[in-house]
Amino acid sequence: MEVKHIPGKDKGKVMLYALSTCGWCQKTKRFLDKLGVEYYYMDVDILEGKDKNFALEKVRHWNQACTFPTLVINDEECIVGYNEAKLKKALNIT
Repeated sequence: MEVKHIPGKDKGKVMLYALSTCGWCQKTKRFLDKLGVEYYYMDVDILEGKDKNFALEKVRHWNQACTFPTLVINDEECIVGYNEAKLKKALNIT
């Protein structure tokens, strides 16, 4: 399963589950890039077979509606959708 790493400031474990064709997912990636935060992401729609099923199970664990983007921080907090204020608060960025 391909998980991509974007280097930056360590704000804990930041994992983004996205779709390659989702505009809100792209906005979330750009916002994280702008903040300079280290994060990991996977585009779930381009995965296949067991990898895709595993990724969808992870998303449903945090977000039963299985919508995108789904951002998980430190395996404790989940932010569903694009929300700059929630992202900044969760990452402790003022």
